[in-house]
Amino acid sequence: MDKSAEVSRCVGCGGLFPAIDGPRHRYMESSPGCWQAYGEVLAREYSDEAFRSAHHFTVDAYAVQHPGSPSPQSIRSVGVHLISLHLLLERGVSSDDAARVLQVALKASKHYVWLTPPVSMGPITVADVRIAPEPSEHKKIVREWAEASWAAWRAHHDTIRRWTHESRT
Repeated sequence: MDKSAEVSRCVGCGGLFPAIDGPRHRYMESSPGCWQAYGEVLAREYSDEAFRSAHHFTVDAYAVQHPGSPSPQSIRSVGVHLISLHLLLERGVSSDDAARVLQVALKASKHYVWLTPPVSMGPITVADVRIAPEPSEHKKIVREWAEASWAAWRAHHDTIRRWTHESRT
């Protein structure tokens, strides 16, 4: 079998990616192929202003789809990225305002607890985003990815809303 045709399922998001050897994130568990795809999407967002407006959603969606295992870094990461999705999607807060709240949320994150990840992280992964060729399609799929990622964590929405409130007071 042609090695380039082999795929593996990402342990984090569940998406299918090329089965490659390579680096992964230190605590956001993913397959090397998924981590590579995320890097490609980030490179496109950083290098082309037309794609950049979706960046905040990209980072949040990827982080909550790759929660890792219980550790202080994982708990903090999932907590603040879910708070960000809550602010952006439910409250309609701007990315700049969300970033300000997240600075406070990071300080409070030592009080966060491990949230049991959902069985399914949602139907959209970074694999879907990577193939969006045009800025408008990219923004649309990234927004849908963020919404699906937020929805996947619905069992913990009340906790995230409470953490958000505590971060804003």
